[in-house]
Amino acid sequence: MINNGEVIGKVHNSMYQQIKKSGMATPVQVLMDLCVLAAADYDRWRFGKVDYLERVCTVNPRKLSFIMKHVRTYANKNSLKPSFTFYKQWGLKGKKPIVKLRFSKNGDERIERSYATHYISIKHIEEKKRLAANDTEE
Repeated sequence: MINNGEVIGKVHNSMYQQIKKSGMATPVQVLMDLCVLAAADYDRWRFGKVDYLERVCTVNPRKLSFIMKHVRTYANKNSLKPSFTFYKQWGLKGKKPIVKLRFSKNGDERIERSYATHYISIKHIEEKKRLAANDTEE
């Protein structure tokens, strides 16, 4: 496993690349970028085949907590706006009830909110709006 310094660098790089691409960054994508979470396992979790996301992550809870801490640290240092996102199970069409997905084994609300918080770059969004406005003026 990579050392903590390398983890911090990879977390920050993932956050930077996500913001650059879409104006927002998500902890789940950070986990995938660090190869801690496989895309196939993420999909299995989203479809309700895995009871909680941490079960299919390839590092222990302490390392996950370390990664999540540095997601928040990067977001704070870069003035990213936290935005809670409700993660619901995929594939439930029709009259079936909405199923809220769990991230952690114990379902602690603080941990759940941490995973479900996306971080938005207001600067990136304002720049996109400015560019779109310039395009419509021409």
